[in-house]
Amino acid sequence: MENLPTIQWYPGHMTKTKRMLAANIGIIDVVIELLDARVPLASRNPDIDTLARDKKRVLVLNKADLANEKSTALWTEFFREQGFFALPLNSADNKKNDTNKLTAALKNMMRDKVALQKKRGRINAPIRAMVVGIPNVGKSTFINRLTGRAGAAVADKPGVTRGRQWLKVGGEFDLMDTPGVLWPKFDDPLVGLKLACTGAVSDNVFDKITLVMHLLNIFIELDAAIIQKRYKVEVCSDIPALLEKIGAARGFKMKGNVIDLERTAITVLDEFRGGKLGRVSLEIPPV
Repeated sequence: MENLPTIQWYPGHMTKTKRMLAANIGIIDVVIELLDARVPLASRNPDIDTLARDKKRVLVLNKADLANEKSTALWTEFFREQGFFALPLNSADNKKNDTNKLTAALKNMMRDKVALQKKRGRINAPIRAMVVGIPNVGKSTFINRLTGRAGAAVADKPGVTRGRQWLKVGGEFDLMDTPGVLWPKFDDPLVGLKLACTGAVSDNVFDKITLVMHLLNIFIELDAAIIQKRYKVEVCSDIPALLEKIGAARGFKMKGNVIDLERTAITVLDEFRGGKLGRVSLEIPPV
């Protein structure tokens, strides 16, 4: 499909958040950036590279349970080759193994500074880490998993965390939770489309039918079986007709036997976000 929709979303509170991040970066030792494992490149805020250019960096590919496992492995290797410590993670899973890997990596990154602090008599000085990421990438769930308690608000929509929060992880780390923040303009319309599909952009700023038709086209390019398996329809290249087929298969009909395309689109979008279409990644690493 051509003529991608132009999706932009940068509410005023994000400008305030960006200023807050810049004001606090000086006291931070490590920046932990959460990415959406389904769209690791689209979910990287380019402003973070500028903000954290002189800081230790960690990239967490969150929501890995929703992403294609092979694609996530390729992305993890891609970022590691760029010099980042990268770790796929399902923050909603309470298993400690991956969390332990992360805390061990943080300690290793900061071992020289910790040794210097001890030499100066500051034996229990905590490592200060700033957790950043786009909206709805799972920062609060991630922090709650690290702290072992429900310390940060969690919701399946962008814009829940609105202010700076400091939380402790044992006696070794102080974590600064920050609101989700995007950047002022998506130069590539495909980035805006992918972020809208994953829920990083408010659902009120785009037409769901148009968005889902483009999402279906991405599914076809990846693997048509994604659609066939879930909706039990014959996949065709006529995307509007395909959306109608899905609506008919689900029984979403209005008066006059007309398919309710809005309800169909909302269903496809919700089921993709919830992982009901299987583990689907919308991006593969550049060659």
